[in-house]
Order: sequence, then structure tokens, then C-alpha cells
Amino acid sequence: MEGFVLGGVSSGVGKTVATLAVLGALEDAGYAVQPAKAGPDFIDPSHHEATVGRPSRTLDLWLCGEAGVRRNYARGEGDVCVVEGVMGLYDGDGSSTAMVAEALDLPVVLVVDASAGMESVAATAVGFREYAAHAGRDVEVAGIVAQRAHGGRHERGIRDALPEDVEYFGRIPPKPDLEIPDRHLGLHMGAEVALPEEALSEAAETLEGERLAALAREPPSPAPSAASAPAVDARIAIADDAAFCFRYPATVERFRERAELVTFSPLAGDPVPDCDGVYLPGGYPELHAEELESAGTLAQLGRLAIDGLPVLGECGGLMAMSRSLTTADGDSHAMAGILPADVAMCDRYRALDHVELEATRDGPTATAGERLRGHEFHYSSADVDCDARFAFETVRGEGIDGDHDGLLAYDSIGTYCHVHAESGAFDRFLETL
Repeated sequence: MEGFVLGGVSSGVGKTVATLAVLGALEDAGYAVQPAKAGPDFIDPSHHEATVGRPSRTLDLWLCGEAGVRRNYARGEGDVCVVEGVMGLYDGDGSSTAMVAEALDLPVVLVVDASAGMESVAATAVGFREYAAHAGRDVEVAGIVAQRAHGGRHERGIRDALPEDVEYFGRIPPKPDLEIPDRHLGLHMGAEVALPEEALSEAAETLEGERLAALAREPPSPAPSAASAPAVDARIAIADDAAFCFRYPATVERFRERAELVTFSPLAGDPVPDCDGVYLPGGYPELHAEELESAGTLAQLGRLAIDGLPVLGECGGLMAMSRSLTTADGDSHAMAGILPADVAMCDRYRALDHVELEATRDGPTATAGERLRGHEFHYSSADVDCDARFAFETVRGEGIDGDHDGLLAYDSIGTYCHVHAESGAFDRFLETL
């Protein structure tokens, strides 16, 4: 599957809106489009899926390694893959957009904010292209999409200023309804706030879908995974609703490949399914704490965990596994009571980075001495009992207390770290059931 990368000059330049418009332009041109996201984000991919109806692939070198990134790309379906970048093109030491473009040998289309410039937009694009050689990076900046650009003289000024070897692929008009509202952790999810179809269609019409498709190229073939993954005789239940919505497609795929998979909604009060293990992904339990407390599912899950049902919770899942969750307005709500911790929301984020953990003992997601790479981004802090047991020491990142992550209780574990299926953590969880 051929593809290209949409990289930005910085965070906040409008990459996600540009990506949604590009997806629409390619679909209008008759192509089946596979969206993808450079970096560990869950929110931008939700907008991709809401637009084209196909899960967005996660491409992060820190989480997956180069071989894993190529394997995840290859598992996509479609004629053309559009990879939305993270932050600015060259930003990020663990897995920048430029690093992902290099690993996949894909050309880059640069999203440039043109709201207050014309010739300077061209200068910015040329600078980003030339910087690749200066930094010794094998990155091809092939052209631009002008974000927040008017038509007429504005567009002509940008187009005419570009050198011949930097293509102009169109513009995104400056319209208020082409801005996605945000909150803590980033934009609203795609299922919550869909951009007006008419506005997106108009933006797609100002882009050159056929020329974008012609730019795409095939990445190197991925190496097969060295790990064998036989089926296990187990049934996994995954929480799936607005409170638990941060999960990578590859994680669900790995569970489905190796075990029977069922979903349930703690927010709706679904009873915990008959299962051998439960996965609570991250999400927004803090926005639904009162409903989660009253629904009763978390209380039931707590009783089952005490009786030995293994539960794996990541970030929001960790929060839901705690004894209590205090929201930003100061209200405290009872959670599952599995982990010896009380969680409270904070005014600003407490951690945002790629992380690395080293297992200090055999646990549900790693064996002693094994290292896991993941990502953390949260606005909460956990007050943990003094005799709490942890599965990991933090090599990089904050974890739960600055030095540890992976809070253990009974046969369950909760972590602030999100990991990818390529880490092997979910395989370990299945194999210990």
C-alpha cells in the first residue's frame, strides 16, 4: 500500500483538520484510504476513523520499533495510506514524524499555517526541506498544504513563490467550523465532535487528490515477527465506551487473534462478562466518575478481582481500578477498589512523554528484568499506600510515584503507561491467565 506523511511545521498548525480534508479529497478521487498516526495518540485517530470508517494505524518507533512500525503499516487496508504527523516535523526524540517518514521511506507533505503569510509560507517550506540535509535526515519534503489560506491572490502568491521541486497540493480555507474543540489530553474524540460534512467537503474540494495520490509510494516490506503467537484457551473482556476509549487497533487485533474477545460498557452498567481476564483501556473516567460509581459495574469488577479475576488497566483503567477518584471540581467517587490507591485530578498535566519500564519481578505483563516501552499522558496523581507493591521501576518517565509503575494487587495490575501490542505485554497477560 502506497502512502505519504502529512507533517506540520509545529503543534497546533491544524494537521488533524488538514488530514481529514486530505482523506476526503482522496475518497472523492475514488481511492480507498487507510489513515494512520505517527506517535502514540488515541484522539486524532478517532477523527480519522469517524471520517473514513476505518481504524487508524499507530506508527510509533519508540513503542513498536522500526520493524513493528512497518508491520503495523502493512496491516492497513486501502489504496493509499495518509499518515498524520505528531508535533512539528522534526520534533520528538523518541519517534518524531521525520523518523517515521524515514523508517517507511515515505514522502512528506508539509502543513503550513498560511493565515498571515504568502511568500513566507514558501520560505518556511524550503527551510524545512533544506533542514533535512543539514541534520543528516533522509526526509523528502515534497510539497505543502496551505492551512487557513484564502483563495485568489492569497493562494496565487503562495503557489508562485514555491520553487519547482516543492509542489502545491491545495489549501484549507480559514473557517471557524473547521476547528476541532479541545480539552485536557487534547482534542475531543471523533465520536463526540464531528466536523460539519459540508465544511469538510468544501475543504476537500480545494485539495488536489489525484496529485496527492500520485505522490504516494510503497514502503519497504516488513520483517515477519519473530514471536510465535499460538491461540490460548481464554476469554478476554474489554471495556469499551466513552470512559474507556483509548486503545490501539493492534491491541484489539492481538487479543482477537489469540483468544476469544468480548466487550462491555461499565458506563452503561453492563455486568462484567464471563471471562478469564479484563482489560480496562485508558479514556476519560474523570468525566464520567459519578455515572461509573452509580452504574455498579466497577464495584462488581472489584469483587471479582478480589476473588482472583486478573484485570489489566492502563491510565484511565488504573484510575478506575483505584479506591476513589476525585474530579477537578473536588467531588470524590468510589471506583472498583482493586488497587491500594486514591486518584485525584490535577490542574495541569502530571506526565507527558515516552517511557521505559524495567520489571523488578515476574508480573502479569512482563518477566523480571524485561523492559517495556510505552507512553504516558495524564492529569491525575495517585496517592498509593506505603506498603504497595509495584511491578516496574521507571527507567524513563514518571510512572505512578516518579520511580515506579505497575501497581499490583491480587492477580491484577494498573499502570499509567500505555503500551502497544508490539511490546509483548498483552501476550504475557494472555499467557498468564
